[in-house]
Amino acid sequence: MSERNLDFDTVVNRKNTYSLKYDFALQRGLPEDVLPFWVADMDFKTSSYVQDAIRESAEHGIYGYTDTKEDYYEIIKRWMKEQYDWELGSIQWLVKTPGIVFALGAAIQAYTKPGESVLLQEPVYYPFSELIQDNGRRLVSNTLIADENRRYRIDFEDFEKKIVEENVKLFFLCNPHNPGGAVWTKEELIRMGDICLAHNVIVVSDEIHADFVWKRKHQVFVNLKKEYQKITVTCTSPTKTFNLAGLQISNIIIPDEGLRQAFKKKVAACGYSQPNAVGIVACKAAYQYGQEWLAAVRKYIWENIEYTREFIEQYLPDVKMFVPEGTYLVWLDFRGTGLDDKEINRRIIHEAKLWLDAGNIFGDEGIGYQRINVACPRSVLMEALSRLQRVFNQRNVMLDRSWRDEDDLIVKDLLIYRSEELCQAM
Repeated sequence: MSERNLDFDTVVNRKNTYSLKYDFALQRGLPEDVLPFWVADMDFKTSSYVQDAIRESAEHGIYGYTDTKEDYYEIIKRWMKEQYDWELGSIQWLVKTPGIVFALGAAIQAYTKPGESVLLQEPVYYPFSELIQDNGRRLVSNTLIADENRRYRIDFEDFEKKIVEENVKLFFLCNPHNPGGAVWTKEELIRMGDICLAHNVIVVSDEIHADFVWKRKHQVFVNLKKEYQKITVTCTSPTKTFNLAGLQISNIIIPDEGLRQAFKKKVAACGYSQPNAVGIVACKAAYQYGQEWLAAVRKYIWENIEYTREFIEQYLPDVKMFVPEGTYLVWLDFRGTGLDDKEINRRIIHEAKLWLDAGNIFGDEGIGYQRINVACPRSVLMEALSRLQRVFNQRNVMLDRSWRDEDDLIVKDLLIYRSEELCQAM
């Protein structure tokens, strides 16, 4: 049997499937006909091996309480070793949760008290700040600095100063970084890790986008120094990698016994015990048989990123793109348009009829920015970019972009799809 779901150009109709991305615009205060590029799931069918495994499980017909055994852990252990050269220890290290956001909330409750400080690095994935504030903790930001190459850098002096002055107990690390796309280097991670180690700061490392690192090898934070094991909770999941978010399965790796027991106690206090039965099946199949699909989708998404970069450089000169080192999320700087945040959002939503993630939700540093998810068929991406071009740059042009296959033999002429044709196709 071979992988069947390698056609990423076909537009799959996700409407009327209870899709958060496609079916809830009105409920969230947007026009019903917006084309969505916000939430971080893909518009691609997952690996056919995963589909087959789910189908076989569904046909059994009994969907009772389910848990994992050692074979599940061994599959995860092998994946981590093969992908990141990370050697997991005992099966006891593994704690399963329905998602990484759930795990972040449990970590806040396990490792801090109300009123204590939690550090993050804005602009950053917005549930980080929401969880900190909703749990009655103090949000402290070591704000990232954009360099001349549109890559975020860490202000290490401020990082340590904030930890000391604000008596920080917990640090949320986002690597690869969402939304900026930076993949922190070994040197950057060690410098942060040593500071946290010196000041007894627990690190919760969200590495959910680790399988989408484009130009360098992903460095697992806890794997860099053995000493980091006593301060680190590593959050992993197959859901971003294989488009399985709705199946709610995440694998949280905690080597230190004390940290692990405190975390498990809070998970139990939330009433969560056994994981989603279908999520278990999907995770196993993805990590065992999904390599061909992942290699193909990575290639396609990277071409989408390159297409976006070239389009923006040529047709949206006032918009600047942070070329991601990781993730399939592209961070766009609209400040050069001279428009304020409210007007940028109005044009995108009501004139371009697009649903992106407005940058302000990622923190004050994100004001004037937008995040766009490019894990979609190229025709859909082309439509979105052409709408932005019409709204933010009045030059009407026809795109002429050549794409070559891996043998450099096939050239495709890509044309902008008219809005009404694309909407009908979807």
